[in-house]
Parts: sequence; C-alpha cells; structure tokens
Amino acid sequence: MVCCSRLYPDLSFFQSASSYPCRELVGAVSGFENLRRRVEHSVLKSQNVGRNRLGITIADYKRSRKPCDEYVVLEEGEEAHWEVVERMLFLYSKLNPGQGYVQGMNEIIGPIYYTFAADSSPQCQEYAEADTFWCFNQLMGEIRDNFIKQLDDSHCGIGMLMDRLMTLLKEKDTALWVKLHQQDLKPQYYGFRWIMLLLSQEFPLPDVIRLWDSLLADENRFDFLIDVCCAMLL
Repeated sequence: MVCCSRLYPDLSFFQSASSYPCRELVGAVSGFENLRRRVEHSVLKSQNVGRNRLGITIADYKRSRKPCDEYVVLEEGEEAHWEVVERMLFLYSKLNPGQGYVQGMNEIIGPIYYTFAADSSPQCQEYAEADTFWCFNQLMGEIRDNFIKQLDDSHCGIGMLMDRLMTLLKEKDTALWVKLHQQDLKPQYYGFRWIMLLLSQEFPLPDVIRLWDSLLADENRFDFLIDVCCAMLL
C-alpha cells in the first residue's frame, strides 16, 4: 500500500474505514492486538558524531518506534478495509490447510471485495465480506491449481497455460515467437504473473474490474484470458 493514495487513488480505498466493521472483533477484549496496531517501522534518530578524549569516534544511534505513516489512523472501533481482506485470507488459509495462503491471493480477492464494498447499495456494502468470501472461494476453486507449485509442470498447472499462450503466439506471430525464443525471454518472466493473477496487476483497478466482467462471464474464461495475454504481446 506504499504511496497508493498518490499512485493508485482507487487502492487507497483499502486504507479507509469500513462502514460495517466486525463488532465481535473491533474493540473487543480478545487478548491480541489488531494487525493495524502492530504495523510499525523502526527509524533512526540522527545524532551528533563526536570524539572522546582518546580520539575514538562516538556515534550513538537510538532506535525508536512509531506507527507506520503509510496507514491511515482510524478511530477506536473502526476497521480498515484491508483488515477485512486480511481476515478473509486468514480464514481461507485455515479452511484450506493443504494449500494455505500463497502470495498473490490478495490480488485476486482485492477486486472482488472492492466491487461489493464500494457499491452504492448499503445492503451490498453491509454484506460485502460474506459475499466476497463466497465468490473468492468459487473463483479459487477454478484457479487453485495455479497456486500449487507441485502442479506447475503438470497438465493442470500454470505451466500448461503458459504453453498454450506460447502456442497461440507462435500461431499468430511466428516472428515474434522466434525473437522471444532467441533472446531466451521465457513466459515465466511475464506470462506467469499475467495468468496466475488474472491480469489484476497489469491495469488500474477500474480496468481490471471491467476486464473481469468479460472474463468471468465467459464460459471459456481461460481461453479468453490466454487470448488477452497473447494480444498484449502482439
């Protein structure tokens, strides 16, 4: 979330307070701190450098801790949208111990949650967490294999999808395919992220949501995804 309010204004939404925080957790005496209160960073205070009577240089740097400036300070009883997303990912990892949390899942759940939580309907906002979790589980049921490293080179893993991308590229632009092959630019360098995260990192959030409207509405959605990835190379 570093500088997202400047670079990606839509993503600053996740730092703002949810209108429907989880009352059972926020402000409750649960014996542990919310993650927001644990987000801290260390800074060095500048000190004057001097020499003692023996000519030895003395520089005493003292560390201090303060709340991370990158996170919006919320009032007691409030809950940031990113905390809601964190809770859903934690619950997903607990319900799927064989897979757990894999880096990149946050990029999948983010656009889904934003769609519900930023809706103009108060009812959609109120049930955004539950609806998002259900939709995320349904989508992960289709792309789960992409997040399992042991399946990368199998017929159902992400390796197979990257092979399909390169086969399509070779069919549409053989010269480009040969050029990439000669320069040893493997699809793992670009196609891996495109396919695994459903292009969620390649475009601004509103464009990702528009793209997903078409992607998720298509029965052959992964063929559509490969077509879009190929078009990005052409």
